[in-house]
Amino acid sequence: MFERFTERARQVVTGAQQEARELRHGRVGTEHLLLAALGVPDDPAAAVLVEAGLDQEAARRAVRRLVGPGDDTAALASIGVDLGAVREAVEAVFGEGALDARPAEEPKRRGWFRSGGAFGGHLPFDARAKKVLELSLRESLRLKSGEIAVGHLLLGVLREGEGVAVRVVVDHGLDPAAVRRAVERALG
Repeated sequence: MFERFTERARQVVTGAQQEARELRHGRVGTEHLLLAALGVPDDPAAAVLVEAGLDQEAARRAVRRLVGPGDDTAALASIGVDLGAVREAVEAVFGEGALDARPAEEPKRRGWFRSGGAFGGHLPFDARAKKVLELSLRESLRLKSGEIAVGHLLLGVLREGEGVAVRVVVDHGLDPAAVRRAVERALG
């Protein structure tokens, strides 16, 4: 199936992996596919959302609000560890931003540490994101396209209809049916 993906659509799929990593989520969901699609605002289908006011940063804020932090903050809080207080104490001693990751300073990983979500390897796609990929193929076939483009991925997100990505679209005040029609027009 991936041989049908355009270069940009492949970038969206790999970009979704990166979005999930940056948000410290342990899997790729529909929201990460949406964020990655919005990362190519010059794509005509993605431009539909950007022109409607839903750019990548607005979507990222909505995802953070809906999904929450991807780290262990909640688990640590349940046993009485306040990460905010820990951060303040460390920054008081070592300076502001002392706990922020600096990619250039991360050590090289060897052996089995090369892969895995926490170290930048492949993250699994959740069931809804897998469904979106399948639906993007169906949308491409329905529209008699010979390839799967970013627009087909967005149509797959909208057709799946229940993931976080659709909630981001709806919460932004957009009508999924109207967005769908506009994306179809953008695909030609």
